[in-house]
Amino acid sequence: MVREIPSPGDIAPFSIAFAGDVRPDSHGDSPYGTGRFILLHDPDEPEAWGGPWRVVTFAQAPLEPEIGTDPLLADVAWSWLTDALASRGAAYRAISGTATKTVSRGFGTLADQGDGSQIELRASWSPESPSEAHIEAWVELVCMLAGLPPGSEDIAVLRAGPRHP
Repeated sequence: MVREIPSPGDIAPFSIAFAGDVRPDSHGDSPYGTGRFILLHDPDEPEAWGGPWRVVTFAQAPLEPEIGTDPLLADVAWSWLTDALASRGAAYRAISGTATKTVSRGFGTLADQGDGSQIELRASWSPESPSEAHIEAWVELVCMLAGLPPGSEDIAVLRAGPRHP
């Protein structure tokens, strides 16, 4: 499910933000994966952006503990993002980001939760021009991190449409 959320007001003069959750429960929480997508616009074209537009994204998903120890996991997660952008023809420049994997073990009153693992990807890039291809690539990334193929049931893909004030 993708929904508009409040966007940060201090990064750029104009912005819009979305949150996406893979198969959320009745409370809106997702045990599979979640993410955020922010499109920023600054007509003054900040030098670091290399243009007037910047996309800032976040995506995370829980993993099986043994997958979290895979030494190539961060590289694979990053390639899912760049592959998703390429497969949709979402042209960009100045891409940067981090892929973080964690493995945890609960103790004390959390001991019965067992071992856990998570992958988190934070990335930003400057789109050549803003288009739905960029947000569709982000949706694909969130799906891939959650272990689901793009277009899976109960995954809503945001489509371009009229913007309501």
